[in-house]
Amino acid sequence: MKLVTADKLDALHGRRLKPEDTFHFRCHSEIACFNRCCRNLKLNLYPYDVLRIKNRLDITSETFIDDYVDIVLRKGEFFPEVLLRMAEEEQKSCPFLSPDGCSIYTDRPDTCRTFPVEQGALYNRGTGQTTPVFLFRPPDFCRGPEENTLWTAAKWAKDQETESYQRMTRRWADIRRMLESDPWGRQGPEGSSAKMTFMAVFNIDRFRQFIFESSFLKRYKVKPALQKKIRRNDEALLLFGFEWIRLALWQRPTKNIRLKK
Repeated sequence: MKLVTADKLDALHGRRLKPEDTFHFRCHSEIACFNRCCRNLKLNLYPYDVLRIKNRLDITSETFIDDYVDIVLRKGEFFPEVLLRMAEEEQKSCPFLSPDGCSIYTDRPDTCRTFPVEQGALYNRGTGQTTPVFLFRPPDFCRGPEENTLWTAAKWAKDQETESYQRMTRRWADIRRMLESDPWGRQGPEGSSAKMTFMAVFNIDRFRQFIFESSFLKRYKVKPALQKKIRRNDEALLLFGFEWIRLALWQRPTKNIRLKK
């Protein structure tokens, strides 16, 4: 998901889709470019992507990060990108690509799920609010737009079952935007606060351990019912992590987490 302001919207590559706008697209195994879009990718993973895939593989989030992810902190930025590591072969294929297509298809990442539509968040500096933006931007080699099936952005999103992904990605995008301004102070992006923030959203198995096996619950007030829920439900835990980051970094009030007096 790209974060954009109104003055930069027209510079984005692709055709912006208004609610009534339509596009043609269909992908299937008989199409000439089948699986080509799954190679040589710079594929950003969002927190919910990691959650879904690590559960699909039945491994911990830490194992997934170690085995499938490259963490890249770019110059001038304060929080790293999490990129899916491509296979070490000439075509640099997605590690989940099989001859029949995606081997984790029902749990594929948000970016793959919405392809060839890309979702962005239009940020209004005056109100502090974001609204979704949809761009139709298939790569030049893609033959899918030559098919006859007609879609709107909303119909495509429903067909690809993106609701939970987009809901979680929008929540993450709000935090990611706030992380574009240095929240770390003297600690810097390699300090303990940055590492804790990364853990809360990308290494949620470790975050769960931190909540229940450290002094966390002695410092923060969390209702027993919510404690029970986040012990067993990863999605609830991720949402809890989003709230905790807002409170811990920017002292934003939250209904579910309060500092004990």
